[in-house]
Amino acid sequence: MACITFKIKVNSGERRKVNVGVAHSEGNPSTQVMNSQGIWLAYTILVGLLHVVLLGIPFFSIPVVWTLTNIIHNLATCIFLHTVKRTPFVPDRGKASLTHWEQMDYGLQFIFSHKSLSISPNVLYLLASFYTKYDAAHFLTNTASWLSILPPKLPQFQEDHLFGINKY
Repeated sequence: MACITFKIKVNSGERRKVNVGVAHSEGNPSTQVMNSQGIWLAYTILVGLLHVVLLGIPFFSIPVVWTLTNIIHNLATCIFLHTVKRTPFVPDRGKASLTHWEQMDYGLQFIFSHKSLSISPNVLYLLASFYTKYDAAHFLTNTASWLSILPPKLPQFQEDHLFGINKY
């Protein structure tokens, strides 16, 4: 990779080198965004913040808050990972028919980001089930939400959509 170096004069009178053309060469940054520094901390904080905000609503009980946290999390990940297509960073480049989940890490399976994003709905489902004390209505709602988010994360559905949903 070619690098162009300029010498610039700073206010103090000293000269510094500025490298031009050393930015990342990633053609599609959405393939590596889940491996960037701090993304997992931000993800955990956002889920925790959602839960705390829902806890702050006075007429919601604890089981309702856990169920809503689970449902909103699963709905958001379904929309942002499995429904939205294309890449927001660069022009098409042949990725128009791929969701963010399919573009992530160039479509490789069983890597850290895929495993973590597959485990998080399971952990949230178990927490929601436990804190709702397995109440039938909450349990069925949480199970339906969990079962709807699980299949798109399986390797068998990589670039293959169940019943043709989100095919185009």
